[in-house]
Amino acid sequence: MKVEFHSGVPDKLDHTCRLLRKAQATGAKVVVAGEPGLLDRLDVTLWTFDALSFVPHVRVRAAGSAPPAAARTPIWLADVPAASAPTDVLVNLGTKMVPGWQQFARVIEVVGTDDADSQPARQRWRTYGEQPGVELVHHARRAAP
Repeated sequence: MKVEFHSGVPDKLDHTCRLLRKAQATGAKVVVAGEPGLLDRLDVTLWTFDALSFVPHVRVRAAGSAPPAAARTPIWLADVPAASAPTDVLVNLGTKMVPGWQQFARVIEVVGTDDADSQPARQRWRTYGEQPGVELVHHARRAAP
């Protein structure tokens, strides 16, 4: 299993929109996990970030079951990944490990530029690295000159 860290990301929502557009183009099924407020903002941003493209997605809230459209929608924005969620790719926007991350073929951790985001990411890196069969990959965003 591959776990990728995209660190030093100045705009997590924009970066995630671009990741999801690429995933959709390849036919991957993706679950995006994170804080509910952040997922709500991502939901809106996916509708507006590129006027020439549409990234099909559905918002899945922890309190309820997946809506009927979820079964045919490749990208789920989920407070908590459900057992019925797609398992190709997990994108984590949060600061904690996502329960059930092992069920995914690939995990992408999107890490912002502030310490509140990067410090917990370092711990997640160590935790993933302790797991057998996990290949860690780091994509560091370089600051503009």
